[in-house]
Amino acid sequence: MNKMPGLTDEISADIRDVFSLYDDRGDDHIPKHYLGEAIRALGLNPTEAEIHLLLTDLNRVERLSMQQFQVIFERLSRQKESVAPAEEFADGLRVFDKDGNGLIPATELRHLLTTLGERLTDDEVEQLTYEFEDKQGMVVYEDFIKAVLQR
Repeated sequence: MNKMPGLTDEISADIRDVFSLYDDRGDDHIPKHYLGEAIRALGLNPTEAEIHLLLTDLNRVERLSMQQFQVIFERLSRQKESVAPAEEFADGLRVFDKDGNGLIPATELRHLLTTLGERLTDDEVEQLTYEFEDKQGMVVYEDFIKAVLQR
């Protein structure tokens, strides 16, 4: 099987491994209804709407070849890279900016960091937020995000 240009050997090997897990007939194809599951197993997190759109494009295909799967993976991978992480995080925290002034309560930030996604310990959160909390217990979240992404 050929490696797609732009994919490292390690990623190509991971794709082959995951693909073979979903190849239920041993014919180097996977059922298209496993697309989302297989892509997520490789660390990408497309929305159900994105997966549905991809499946709609493949409406006449019942089983995906390795090459089709690699093309889809690479496309989704590039889309993920094109989203600026700082913007994505800021959008997520902006919900908690009740006054629209760029500040969120440090207690809210601590809660989010210890309960969602890759959960951090209280000590890790304290190390991250310590220098950003003002005397009123607020954090300028865009400064916080930029500093964390540079570490």
